[in-house]
Amino acid sequence: MSGNSMFNLTDVAIVSVAHVDAPEVVPSTRFDEILSDMYSRTGAQPGLLESLAGIEERRWWPEGHLFTDAAAAAGAKAIEASGVRTEQIGLLIDTSVCRDRLEPSSAVTVHHALDLPSWCTSFDLSNACLGFVSALQVAGNMIDSGQIDYALVVDGEGSRQLQEATLERLAGEDSTLADLFAEFASLTLGSGGAAAVVGRHSENPGSHKIVGGISRADTSHHGLCVGDLDQMRTDTKSLLDAGLQLSKVAWIDAEELGWLDADRYIIHQVSQVHTRMLCEYLGIDQTKVPLTFPKLGNVGPASIPITLSMEAESLQEGDKVLLLGIGSGLNTSALELTW
Repeated sequence: MSGNSMFNLTDVAIVSVAHVDAPEVVPSTRFDEILSDMYSRTGAQPGLLESLAGIEERRWWPEGHLFTDAAAAAGAKAIEASGVRTEQIGLLIDTSVCRDRLEPSSAVTVHHALDLPSWCTSFDLSNACLGFVSALQVAGNMIDSGQIDYALVVDGEGSRQLQEATLERLAGEDSTLADLFAEFASLTLGSGGAAAVVGRHSENPGSHKIVGGISRADTSHHGLCVGDLDQMRTDTKSLLDAGLQLSKVAWIDAEELGWLDADRYIIHQVSQVHTRMLCEYLGIDQTKVPLTFPKLGNVGPASIPITLSMEAESLQEGDKVLLLGIGSGLNTSALELTW
């Protein structure tokens, strides 16, 4: 076992976590209506997004709303909830998959919008749907090393542009059933923003200690899901199969770590098939897995912190909470919190 596949943090905690919802609710039935002619022509069945993926609806931002707007709004909520002053924040990480540009970083726009101090380092961290979890580890290491006192991790995602382009393509006269399945995952995505303030557990009463975690990679599968803001093509079955196998490798020490007895499992929200199979594969009690994908879809790296934020009020002090997911590439990560 390699030395960096498992990590422990000494005195790091989530001080606050917050999320923002995109305002426009888009039911899956609207997608079925747009694709009705394509369904008839190819013999496809409407309702797959609900019956197979379990996604009843997702949300869109208004036209012109930037991903950085969502990230900054969530960041502002997290800062307010934490009671931390902006001048205390020494690091900002933006983990968004969705970006309005290649350069400069999304983080600099969020940094400016939140009026963070000049001594606050900012950068983007991209790791598909695991970006937020990866950023908690990076921020935690910087806090433990004494480089910073507080970090702000943000994420802003939007599915409108990709889904409108996908629907237009699939509604075309030349689209095939193979095209539908190759782009099906694009239609499961959603929009939203999330953020967390991270600091020292010892200095923030009521904070939620980050104990440590694990990660594993199998990058031979890097071509199974490839996308940009106009098109994403996914070999859904192969991606699921490979992800389950990789998660099992990462889960070998779960019993020793006490993870089979966690009080809550905050799993990256993909679909009902993904959730059910992951729980069966790893032996997780599905009654301890809150679901947000039916109403929000897959909000990429924002899905774990959004779900955690929505569950926060129901968690009790001392609860063992596990954040876990699988990201395109493939990577898998799990991170343990003591609430």
